[in-house]
Amino acid sequence: MYRTGTTASERDCASAELLTQGRTGWSLSANRAPAMLNALIVVTLARCFLAGEANTNAICDRARAALGKNWPWLRPLARRYVARFPGPGRPRRREVEQFLRRDRGLAAAQRKHQADFENLRLIGPEPTMQPIGVARSWNVPAIASSGELAGWLGLEPGELEWFANLRDWSPPGTVPLNHYSYAAAIKRSGAIRLIEAPKTRLKTIQRRILAEILDRIPAHPAAHGFAAGRSIRTFAAPHVGRTVVLRMDLQDFFPSMRAARVQAFFRTAGYPELVADLLGGLCTHATHRRIWKGLDLPAAPELIRDAQVLYSRRHVPQGAPTSPALANLCAWRIDSRLTGLARSAGAIYTRYADDLAFSGGPEFARGVERFSIHVAAILLEEGFHAHHRKTRILHRGVRQYLAGVVINDRINPVRADVDRLRAILHNCALHGPNSQNRDNHPDFRNHLRGSVAFIESLNPQKGARLRTIFDRIHW
Repeated sequence: MYRTGTTASERDCASAELLTQGRTGWSLSANRAPAMLNALIVVTLARCFLAGEANTNAICDRARAALGKNWPWLRPLARRYVARFPGPGRPRRREVEQFLRRDRGLAAAQRKHQADFENLRLIGPEPTMQPIGVARSWNVPAIASSGELAGWLGLEPGELEWFANLRDWSPPGTVPLNHYSYAAAIKRSGAIRLIEAPKTRLKTIQRRILAEILDRIPAHPAAHGFAAGRSIRTFAAPHVGRTVVLRMDLQDFFPSMRAARVQAFFRTAGYPELVADLLGGLCTHATHRRIWKGLDLPAAPELIRDAQVLYSRRHVPQGAPTSPALANLCAWRIDSRLTGLARSAGAIYTRYADDLAFSGGPEFARGVERFSIHVAAILLEEGFHAHHRKTRILHRGVRQYLAGVVINDRINPVRADVDRLRAILHNCALHGPNSQNRDNHPDFRNHLRGSVAFIESLNPQKGARLRTIFDRIHW
């Protein structure tokens, strides 16, 4: 069945697509209805326009090969298409089909050449990898069809669709299909954070996508979280000793990263639309509202309703192995715009996950409040919201800190954190580690070792003294 609100021309295109699936060529003579004939022309032209480089000559060559003739209306149509979709990204096929259905020149050609089209034999181009610009240097596997993607992941085609779950596979009234486990927590702000962890098979699939696609694509230079060779230290270092530091926070960073943005990223990498949609489906998730009934959260009903709405839309799940890298890559445009804005104001910009940092000299300090409004406006245009209650303007006269790191004169851990860790280590050495594991960490030894290593990375002298105490603990 067609979805509610589908126009007649869209239904004709959908029917034409069903007729053409799996064929390299087909005759129009069996489809005598003019509407169906025109729909087949639209479907074929859309495939031609999207099957390679988006310039007039290349489009005309592909369309001429598909239509079997160099029609005089093809080149003007190709020019109008290039003007309508200048790039750099590729439009979706439905957008191209809509453009073609509304094009007056093509409509006139269809009326004029109706009799010639009836005996036309069309040969549709096969989908190919089409990376744009800088994406051509990305060393990602070439996957041109859903069958190739299934084979690459070691899945049957039906399994691929089941895991991607682009459509709701659950019959009405049944338990929704679910490849995730859930854990919810209340943030200090009172909002709800939902951790969505993929189950074993989907996690294995996501790890391969991470290792062989996402990890091979460089993140923006301003992104320091979840990026190889970068850390909290590299995030904070550019802001040391600055006159003023502006600290901002992205609200609901992962759930605000929608599936459409993820699928557009995979198309940018060169994957055909169907492959990009399936990859996006494997890396995104929509949490069914029924899941919330079993979480038993001590939160106000209105906050639970807000969370239900937020997480019910398909998004990047916090808890999937692909999500950190994917969020960085999908935030490239945000990072580029904020880097340009900061440069125009004489400031420096870096980002660590959802933490944004800007810093500058006296001139930047004079306009920093107005600058923060511009940042919030850009975030809103990009589909995100600044967490205004967490926005801080930190001048030299106060403690300037980012992501738990003090940066007034040099990078240093927060003194209270160091003192707290020293007390825990000292008590572990005196009374045994079990007496201090109040949060029931499953691997308390490695938890403490990691905390000491973090202090060492920021201040080697303080870290060395803490490690001396750690080495005295009897495990």
